[in-house]
Amino acid sequence: MVFAHDTEMSLQAAVELTNTTAGPDTLATVADLDAYYSGFEYTGRHERTRTELEEVRALRPRFRELFTASREDAVEIVNHMLAEAGAVPQLVRHDPYDWHIHACPPDAPLATRITVETAMAMVDVIRTDEMSRLGVCEDQDCDGIVLDLSRNRSKRFCSTTCGNRNAVAAYRARQAGEA
Repeated sequence: MVFAHDTEMSLQAAVELTNTTAGPDTLATVADLDAYYSGFEYTGRHERTRTELEEVRALRPRFRELFTASREDAVEIVNHMLAEAGAVPQLVRHDPYDWHIHACPPDAPLATRITVETAMAMVDVIRTDEMSRLGVCEDQDCDGIVLDLSRNRSKRFCSTTCGNRNAVAAYRARQAGEA
């Protein structure tokens, strides 16, 4: 494990949220937001409204900027996100997880909680000088964000689809070269 469980989950959730714009928008309905919310085991307030959906969708460009920023620029973005939300980190425990950090109350708007959890996760990334774990997909037709939590830092594509597309293209190029 590279980071604590809550850090990894927050990073994965934020990258998935950001990547909902890579290709057809996969966060278009309140039902999509419900699936995202439960898929990443968020807790606390969830209004299930179009307004909440739009607030969460509005986070995507900001997260893209954060994930593609230099380490120094990321510090500024994270500090601003935390200050803007009035974040106060606290240790909490709830099923099924042991002690972990929440930095805003459970009744804060979902978009605020996602922002703060992402910023707190990025604190760990920045402090451990692991910004190289974030990047842009190497597929020439994709601009998705890649989160590489592998030991050998070998992840190059944002999804299996992009990886497979490039493997097939490389195979076809090799076959054409042999012919």
